[in-house]
Amino acid sequence: MVENSYSSLLNSELKLPDCMRLLPEETMGIMRRLEWSARRRMQGTLSGRHTSPDKGFSVEFAEHREYSPGDDPKNLDWRVMAKSDRHVIRQYIEETNLRATIAIDVSGSMSYTGDHAAKVHGQALSKLDYAKHLAAALAYLFVKQGDASGLVTFDKTTRAFIRSGSRPSQVRRILEELHTTKAGEDTDVGTPLHEVAERIPKRGLVILISDLFDDPEKIVEALHHFDYRQHELVVFHLLAEEELTFPFKNFQRFRDLEGIEAMLRIDPQAVRAAYLERLRGFVKRIDSACGKLRADYVPVNTKTPLRDTLLRYLGGRK
Repeated sequence: MVENSYSSLLNSELKLPDCMRLLPEETMGIMRRLEWSARRRMQGTLSGRHTSPDKGFSVEFAEHREYSPGDDPKNLDWRVMAKSDRHVIRQYIEETNLRATIAIDVSGSMSYTGDHAAKVHGQALSKLDYAKHLAAALAYLFVKQGDASGLVTFDKTTRAFIRSGSRPSQVRRILEELHTTKAGEDTDVGTPLHEVAERIPKRGLVILISDLFDDPEKIVEALHHFDYRQHELVVFHLLAEEELTFPFKNFQRFRDLEGIEAMLRIDPQAVRAAYLERLRGFVKRIDSACGKLRADYVPVNTKTPLRDTLLRYLGGRK
């Protein structure tokens, strides 16, 4: 239903709203062939494909409980009754829909566009643009397969919060919010993520898309909060090629995109080794924390086409 409605919309250029440029036909073609299966037990509102912590009467056996007046006699376990003379009900694991919340960092540093950035519609993508396209693709995927998707944007505070929904119109709502979102200034990854962890009412899936340019210990503390709330967590760590390799050679002026520090004029070759060492330590700290939390850590270089990022990660989850 979602797929057909959006395909017809894309086929009519006269009706194509600007926000739909975040979901080009190439991306939709990929997402039609992929699916997302939760690894942890989910709590949702509809019958679906994901394991739920609640007990029902489906296929996978969970446990016995004592029979109570009003229970359906057909669920009695006659074998147990024959051996122990106990009246017990067989309970099964219930399946549910997944509730995903996509949290995007929209701070100033996300507006950086490297010389090697991937392009969509012929335009090089900043880290924020890349994050928007990635979020749009994932939101479409979840709603297409009958799950619920929501959106959070943040810098040092929460900028927007769209609760998870599973109607086809939810994709349009998320795309419109992404389309109008502009990069902010300062960032504080930890504080808004703590707020998000408290505002999501049930265990579900949380996808964080960010360059994570903040105190790593604050970030790790926020990730622990999601784990404490029993959410499955995926971290897409977006960095540009220049941020990963620091290829600059001649004296350069470096401007703080978050407007905190003054513009610096430095010799890149004098600081390159120290920068790369600190970057490796930073990435290792986040990767290690995600591993301990059983969260997926997904490093993304924005020079990698979005198609390849989606295929590599979603294909690997299978």
